[in-house]
Formats: sequence, C-alpha cells, structure tokens
Amino acid sequence: MDTISQFEAALDQANVPGGIGIIVDRDGIRFSHAAGYADITSGARMAEDTLCQIASMTKAMVSVGAMQLVEQGRLSLDAPIGDVLPELANPQVISGWNADGSPMLRPAARPITLRHLLTHTSGLGYSFVQPDILRYFQWAGMPPAGSKASITMPLLFDPGDEWAYSVATDWVGLAIEAVTESDLQTYLAEHVFGPLGLHDTGFHDALPAGAAKVHIRSAEAETGFVTHGVFLGGGEFHSGGGGLVSTAPDYARFLQMILGGGQLDGNRLLKAETIAEMSRDQVAPLRAGALTTAMPEFATPFDTFPDQHTGWGLGFLINPERIEGGRSAGSLAWAGIFNSYYWIDPAAGIGGVFVSQISPFGDPGALAAFDTLEKIAYA
Repeated sequence: MDTISQFEAALDQANVPGGIGIIVDRDGIRFSHAAGYADITSGARMAEDTLCQIASMTKAMVSVGAMQLVEQGRLSLDAPIGDVLPELANPQVISGWNADGSPMLRPAARPITLRHLLTHTSGLGYSFVQPDILRYFQWAGMPPAGSKASITMPLLFDPGDEWAYSVATDWVGLAIEAVTESDLQTYLAEHVFGPLGLHDTGFHDALPAGAAKVHIRSAEAETGFVTHGVFLGGGEFHSGGGGLVSTAPDYARFLQMILGGGQLDGNRLLKAETIAEMSRDQVAPLRAGALTTAMPEFATPFDTFPDQHTGWGLGFLINPERIEGGRSAGSLAWAGIFNSYYWIDPAAGIGGVFVSQISPFGDPGALAAFDTLEKIAYA
C-alpha cells in the first residue's frame, strides 16, 4: 500500500470527518495529503490548505515570539513577570475550601516568572482540565469566554512546585504586548508569520469563510456527525494559548524552522542556542504532559506517553525515550484541542503535523491516524 492509501485508510478507520497530514524534514515536504470533509454537513472537502483552528498549537508559536524578546533583553525568563503584568504580581494559592464554597487563599511562596509560564509550572490552570479551577469559577461566577477574567484565577500550587497545563501562554501573549506596546497579531505577523511565509496564520474575530468546522459524533445524524459552532478566537484579547487559525502547510513551515535551529530559507527567527534551550527539559524532576479533565465533553484525560517520565521545555512536551518505529528521544510535541497534533524530531531531522477538527480532545481515532502519519515518516 502506498503512503497516501495508508493515510486515507487510517482516516477511514479512525472515523473522523477529515484530516490533513504533512511530514517535513529540514529541506522541505516529504509527504502531504488531505482527505475527507472540512464540513460534513455541507459536503465541503478538506484540502491541504483548508483553514483550521489550531487551538493549543498556538502556544509554540507564541513561545517563539517570547523567546525573541528574551534574546533582545526585553523579557527575562527569571524576573518576576508581575513587573510586566501587574495582574500576576501578587499571586494567591488555593489552600482549601470554606463551608460556603469559597476558596481559602494564601500568598504564593515566590513570584511567577516567564519561565514558569512557558513551562506550565506557574500554578495557573484551565477550568476544563483541573476540577479545582472549575470549582473556583463556579463559586466566583463563570466569566465570558475570551475575557481576561477567564484567565484570572488563584494558583493551584506555588510557582515551580508542580506541573499543570494552563492558561499561562495567554499571559505570555499579554507579556509580549506589554513590552512591545503592540497587539499580539501585529507582533507575530511581523516577527514570526511574515519571516516564515505563513500567509494563512492569524487571529480572527470569527471563524473565517471556508474554514473547517468542528465536528462531534452523533448517532442521530445521517452522516454520523454534527458541526459545532465553537470558536476559540475573538474576545477581549488575542489568545496566545489557543486562538490562532492556520493551515497544515503553514504549521509545517514552523516545524521546519525549529528543525533548522531557528532559521528557515535564510530567515533567522531565533539563535540556535535559544532553540536548544527551548528543547531542553526545564521541569525535571517533575513529570509533565498528563492531563486530567473537568469537562469530559470537551477534553478527555490525555497522556501521550504514560510509560515515560515526560518533560517540558520552553513551549513543548519532551519524550525522554525513543518511540519504537517513530520519533527519537528528545523530540518535541504538543497538540490542539480539536484533535490536531505535531512532533519535531531534531535528532532525525523529521517533523510532522496532523490536523483534524473533531471534539472532544483525545479522540482515539484521531490519535491512531496521527500515529499512522508518524509511522509513515519513519518507515
């Protein structure tokens, strides 16, 4: 079976409406194919350049933007981030719960830093991941999606003490805005998207025309799916944690830049030593990458490598051991909540991205299709 047939068979077996898979090395594209539907209700087909919500795959791009400013001395990895973002200057930690449902709070033992934010060790959380964050917002009142109030919360633990997936990269985006006196879209367009030639990547107030729809499975629907109107963009600020709309080819070029040690097509975004620092486990001896859930209808529990003591760099999950038939030890990876996934293997010089638009996160079929894409890359 040829690689295109392999990939299409994997999508069929996965029972996802549509998907795009791209494999790259430092020199270009090794494999690229799209199949299925961008909108199964209308019958619109998925194309390789179909616009999709990349959700938390936004985080890696924003992390690169922040590290550019670290190189320039405009942001510091280890200074209190409250100097830049006053909202984070005096963090409080949840120490328990009162009988009336209100949280018991105490001052944090130390300030939050940019390093804490980039490594998800700040103590911040997500209301859809950690039950205590959901419980806090149920007491305080659920804020509107896309509001600064939705990312303003007490901490789960003292900064640096544990790992918890969180809204931290939203605050990284706001830190970029604070020191550049610009908005995140303008900064990234000039310093990340533009130099890489990512013409279809950006923040939007609404889902652009022609973009893929998010699907959920439905036994009642004739096609087996219904489309979902969820959109992660818009709101009071550009979400550095999950607001970008992009395409698989655009994201593949971003992966190539990381594989290239911070440069692509003669355009250098970061120094090679900065990419090396981003690719180093920053959280040991903590284990990173395992997600619980407080909203299983939105995201199921997720752990990419349950048998490994996975780490976290400045923006990426890191697997410490080689995957049989797949990525090398020390590879970088993460995902987007609508079941898009990527990996970057600096040792082998290979990366790949799989984009689909189906909810909830952690869909076994989408993960199996992504695994097939990886196996194609190393076959």
